Amino acid sequence: MADDAATGARQIGADEALLRSAAEAAIAFRHGVADRLQRPELTYSEMLDLFDGPTPEKGEPAPQVIETLARNADRGLMMPTGARFFGWVIGSSHPVGVAADWLTSAWGQNAGNHQASPAASAAETAAAGWLLDLLDLPRESSVGFVTGATVANFVCLAAARTAVLAREGWDVERQGLFGAPKVSVLIGDDAHATVFSALQLLGFGHDPVIRVATDEAGRIDADAFDAALANTEGPVIAIAQAGQLNTGAFDPFPRLAEATHRRGGWLHVDGAFGLWARASKDYAGLAAGVEGADSWATDGHKWLQTPYDSGYAVVKDADAHRKAMTIAASYLPTSTEDERDPTHLVPELSRRARGFPTWAILRHLGRDGIAAMVARHCRIAAQMADRLSAEPGVEIVNQVELNQAIVRFGADRPGAEGDALTQAVIDRVQQDGVCFAGGARWRDRWVMRISVIGWPTTEEDGARSVDAILAAWRDVC
Repeated sequence: MADDAATGARQIGADEALLRSAAEAAIAFRHGVADRLQRPELTYSEMLDLFDGPTPEKGEPAPQVIETLARNADRGLMMPTGARFFGWVIGSSHPVGVAADWLTSAWGQNAGNHQASPAASAAETAAAGWLLDLLDLPRESSVGFVTGATVANFVCLAAARTAVLAREGWDVERQGLFGAPKVSVLIGDDAHATVFSALQLLGFGHDPVIRVATDEAGRIDADAFDAALANTEGPVIAIAQAGQLNTGAFDPFPRLAEATHRRGGWLHVDGAFGLWARASKDYAGLAAGVEGADSWATDGHKWLQTPYDSGYAVVKDADAHRKAMTIAASYLPTSTEDERDPTHLVPELSRRARGFPTWAILRHLGRDGIAAMVARHCRIAAQMADRLSAEPGVEIVNQVELNQAIVRFGADRPGAEGDALTQAVIDRVQQDGVCFAGGARWRDRWVMRISVIGWPTTEEDGARSVDAILAAWRDVC
């Protein structure tokens, strides 16, 4: 017995030392982000040389493995946790969320049902109610905690498929899609790729959908939508967007909702980041009428700043949501009718307890903190755009109404020459590493995308980044 106790004590000590070393490496990384290049130092192929090798035949000591992992990964890490990362619309993993996520990993809970983890289920239920309140969505809606907006769109559109086919007398969960009534899917021409991915996974395909014309900012043209809707037969699902990926624009939700519901259809909103405008009284008007939709997808790891693996599928028709997602087996515990059952809201059975970081961030920031952060990011984006547009040869292509600015360099040059200059500036900015911004094609032209969404970003960071971008432009010229 004494030997067993001594062995156990040694193991506990070793485990504690291992976890502390990992925490110390993580803390050191976070503390050093501001002074590093805002891009990886090594390429994928260079990193592969560090990570790859023969399959390990004999195990290595745990401390050595963690030390090697931290050392090898360090020079291949991007800096989205920093204050000058504008490359994509991804948040900065707030320390409160990270700390909660560390606990989540240490607790090792399966959030599949109440019995597997009462704490995880309760945290999700509480956070779900807070999310509906903050985003001012119908309070009777159900909320599934998923990996991100891609799966959130999938879950919401699965519920939509269930509901619209049920109205035609077809039980898609029981009968499948063979022989089912044809569903018409209407979607804006500038919708995000992940929505098309969800449609493909659900059996609707990519090509058969009805793409509706959009305006210069990527908003659905309401008249074109009405015309497309008039030419459909059978059940209808329409998909709108809160925050176009490049421009930040919002679709005309009241018109779309009224027309879709008059037709007996379902309106889904992809609001991966733009839906969070609802949390700020200064910007909520951009998403006016979005509450009239039937489902909404959004991310936690964007504007809410949770660590990765965090998204929310919100469905007004909770019964359709549960019918589309419920996983049942004799060995699984069941909840009472008035209880929220996590197993009925997402496609996974075994899954990470994502509710803990969301609960912690919402508790820490509160309504006022989230609203202030959204307003600050939008203000910084506008300030950056104003300074850039004052430079000869630089054009802000979109109306900056949210946190997105797209920039064209060599605005007075022909298309191909302007594309080349814009790409050269992007390359120079990324190489210099003071900030990080990416590129995209918008309306057949290359632009630089600036997405202001990191929680530590200040006006000073925006100004320093503009200095770096202008210096790159002048060097390229």
